Amino acid sequence: MRYEKINKQLFTDNRKRLIKLLKPASLVVVNANDIMPTNADGTLRFRQNSDLFYLTGVDQEETILVLCPDYPDKKFREVLFLRETNEIIATWEGHKLTKEEAREQTGIETILWLSEFKRLFHTMMVMGGVEHVYLNTNEHYRADVIVESRDARFIRWCKEKYPLHHYERLAPLMARLRAIKSKPEIELMQKACDITGKGFRRVLEFVKPGVKEYEIEAELAHEFLRHGSRGFAYEPIIASGANSCVLHYIDNSATCRAGDVLLLDVGAEYANYNADLTRTIPVNGKFTKRQREVYNAVLRVQREAFSMLRPGTEYFKYHREVQKVMEAELLKLKLLDKTDIKNQDPDKPACMKYFMHGTGHHLGLDVHDTGNMFDKIKEGMVWTVEPGIYIKEEGLGIRLENNVVVTKNGLHDLMRNIPIEAEEIEDLMNSR
Repeated sequence: MRYEKINKQLFTDNRKRLIKLLKPASLVVVNANDIMPTNADGTLRFRQNSDLFYLTGVDQEETILVLCPDYPDKKFREVLFLRETNEIIATWEGHKLTKEEAREQTGIETILWLSEFKRLFHTMMVMGGVEHVYLNTNEHYRADVIVESRDARFIRWCKEKYPLHHYERLAPLMARLRAIKSKPEIELMQKACDITGKGFRRVLEFVKPGVKEYEIEAELAHEFLRHGSRGFAYEPIIASGANSCVLHYIDNSATCRAGDVLLLDVGAEYANYNADLTRTIPVNGKFTKRQREVYNAVLRVQREAFSMLRPGTEYFKYHREVQKVMEAELLKLKLLDKTDIKNQDPDKPACMKYFMHGTGHHLGLDVHDTGNMFDKIKEGMVWTVEPGIYIKEEGLGIRLENNVVVTKNGLHDLMRNIPIEAEEIEDLMNSR
């Protein structure tokens, strides 16, 4: 484990919060993610199911959490099932959690091996007074799930074996809980943001005309890893020149040229929590007059967006207000005129020609974290704020993105120490 030990109270509290939302006579099952295959005998690096990590802090494959708050035998109201290790597994794969280590990490007293799951689960289902069974699915509004998950296989098995129980969706409850971040979670996210900031400062010293986008990616990876991150929170966007107008450009293979800007959309992961930063810098260390005009326009929009993001705000209303601010900036930049505004479709504002994405999204254990976008924004949520202007005909794309915690009286910027002013970026790039 690369990150510092997390106090088990975080996971104990998370389970208590979930249990309060359950119907009487309920049982909850959450499975670990699969280890995904590639080709031959290859596999992708394991990434834990975010809901399981949120409830247990366990980062190990083939793990199952069962919660049964009304079970007659108190010691089985919380049970964690682990893959049992042996000498061969230890030799080939390394150390796996012992029962005692799992107790200390999770705050769950009853730890059993996975081989004991079906027997105990059957007893719970038929003798434990269970009526409602909460099973987990990926219901993220952007998800397009085409690979059957471990949770999905379990749902099919469970419904076939126990067809007359009442099945419930766990996902809406987890989305509600995970949308509000606790103090320990915010501290972990701050760490992810701080590591991201170190990577950005390293890049400011490294970028110059002639370097490849993938060389910049390597510099970021080096800095992230040396500070305890497992690497990028998502596929990094290292987009120079015209590539800066491609929203999800991930090829990262072009050569950076003098006179171009470089758009960096990158974030470090730390303890499964994610940062999501965007900065745009001049490859040769000096913005042109036009680049600076557009850059400062985006920065003004971001600051206006900061002032609007408050508890009680509805996201889509907030985004429409940000679009109006962007519209005014695009008029000043002569990218739109009054006729464009007069004739615009209210459902597709004229500003979308140059600012075609949302102002932000939930952030947490997932980069596009769980949370209902139609709910009002609440204290304790973490959002990205990321306006941008993309002028394809000029090969110029500028986006600026910070991660903020919504507080009672405003925002707490987790990226407040990461350079964003054009002058500071130029000074840092030219002081090497």
